[in-house]
Amino acid sequence: MLLATVRPTCNTTVSCAFHCFKMTSPYFVESTSVITRGGNKTVPHTGLATTLKTRMERRVLRAHVKQEEEDSSVSNQSLGRDASDIGSSRFHRSSIGQSKAEPDKARSLLPLAPILRRRRGQVKVEYDGKVEPKHWEPPDWSKQLGHVRQMRSARDAPVDLMGAETCYDRHAPAEVRRYQVLVSLMLSSQTRDQVTSAALQRLRAHGCTVDNIVNTDDDTLGQLIYPVGFWRTKVKYLKQMSVMLQREFRGDIPNTVEGLVRLPGVGPKMAHLAMDIAWHQVSGIGVDTHVHRISNRLGWTRGGTKNPEETRKALEDWLPRDLWSEINWLLVGFGQQVCLPVNPLCSVCLNQHSCPSAHQASPAKRPKAGSPRSPHSKTSRVKLEPGLGLPPPSSATPVKEEPLATTLSPPLLPRKRKSKAKTFST
Repeated sequence: MLLATVRPTCNTTVSCAFHCFKMTSPYFVESTSVITRGGNKTVPHTGLATTLKTRMERRVLRAHVKQEEEDSSVSNQSLGRDASDIGSSRFHRSSIGQSKAEPDKARSLLPLAPILRRRRGQVKVEYDGKVEPKHWEPPDWSKQLGHVRQMRSARDAPVDLMGAETCYDRHAPAEVRRYQVLVSLMLSSQTRDQVTSAALQRLRAHGCTVDNIVNTDDDTLGQLIYPVGFWRTKVKYLKQMSVMLQREFRGDIPNTVEGLVRLPGVGPKMAHLAMDIAWHQVSGIGVDTHVHRISNRLGWTRGGTKNPEETRKALEDWLPRDLWSEINWLLVGFGQQVCLPVNPLCSVCLNQHSCPSAHQASPAKRPKAGSPRSPHSKTSRVKLEPGLGLPPPSSATPVKEEPLATTLSPPLLPRKRKSKAKTFST
């Protein structure tokens, strides 16, 4: 009997791999399962990893929920304040029982745990050290200003006795007083207060009003204001300014800085001082040569300034507005008595220990071109010999000392003898 062994086409175990459907729960991931011929089902390592991942997430969830309960017991007020966003503490306690039955709702609490931890309290951080001010301020400026006030307490400087605040006629009408203040400020440019006060007194005796100045000829007006600096130019500006006030402003000066600057011969310094003295309005700081010089010496300008207009902007950037009115007469009188343009009296100044420019030699003025002291002049190259061209002083006659002249006259030099031309005989 022949036994025929029927061999199947595949005598080995044939397995088929099928992809499982994706689960809707976030705890499951895409995995594969293997089904053998005997119907046994094996779980690969991917399913085990999914199970471990689910257990770890549940442990993390329980830890967060436990931390929530501790936080809610310590800070009930802070959690009650956020009840509209994350619910009350009763909702979080009930979510513990629902975490096993409804994992989706329990998992939704995971993003809230870091928020609760951040809102538990705010830590106030304090830094050691000096906090910089909002705007730049020079060091010790308040102390220096107090010293200047102490040195100016007598108010006996020329600006206090003969300045623009004292030169006008106090019994005249208001518009005439304001006009005289502006005239005094125009004459004070590049002029000492003593000369300005004397010139304004002569103008007041002549009649210092808008109509009278317009009707006065230039020669008479020049004789009245002489010897103020640039008196010819100031005569022209006075006539043009008076005509403009008569036509456009009805004989009164403008009450704005923009209107004052439009007048001939009126700059920003005069405009701000006129607003302060005539209209009693503080519109800015009046900076003249004294204020410009002292501000740079004390270090009140950041990096230094080159002209009074830059100094005005630098001071207004940090100086309190309630000090703008007095800073002009304080520094002007201080510059006239102590902080002189040349050879300042630093030994008697109360700011000598805090002033950056204290006890420094003043720069020498450069002589004008063409003057005997100019380095390019021919006379400056000649060395003066003592007693040149003068008889020697005798012991019997006393020598009379005379003050030095302001300008050097060219020295007397001996004349050179003319050489005779030589003739050659043939």
